[in-house]
Amino acid sequence: MADVKPPPIRSLNDFLLSSARFAVPDVRDLDRWNNRIINNLLYYQSNYFLSALGLLLLVGYFQPLQLFVGAVVVTLLFLGFVWAAENRAPIRRFRRNHPLVSVLVILLASYLFILVLGGVAVFLFGIAFPILMVLVHASVRLRSLKNKLENKLEIIGLKRTPMGLLLEALGQEQEAGS
Repeated sequence: MADVKPPPIRSLNDFLLSSARFAVPDVRDLDRWNNRIINNLLYYQSNYFLSALGLLLLVGYFQPLQLFVGAVVVTLLFLGFVWAAENRAPIRRFRRNHPLVSVLVILLASYLFILVLGGVAVFLFGIAFPILMVLVHASVRLRSLKNKLENKLEIIGLKRTPMGLLLEALGQEQEAGS
């Protein structure tokens, strides 16, 4: 992990402005589209991280309490799902032995979820919208020669980046650079 280095921030000119070339991807060739996305994720990862962080901070600036509450609710629901998935037998026994309490717990959890749904929506917008913007940019941004060279260095292992590790964990490392 010590040899992992974040790539440089690409210039705004290269990322969005005059030298950037964009084209609608060919949706009939999913392998090529996937290749474009992966390679752009590797090349522009610092720009994508800063863009996503900026959008999250913007949402947090306008709705800080809702963003925090939404983050807590989503985190608790996620942790509850993980816990329940690992401990299904006790939950089944509790539900069978205490059906009235189980129904009340479900109703209370539903009420609280609906009560903070605004916060959850703000949090999900703060996370989902930046991810959508990253995927749209990675889909339509055509690759340059510099982009291809940098990605080859990542693939052969001369450079290790956070996005490279994430793509590797998702099983996409063999796709990059093809």
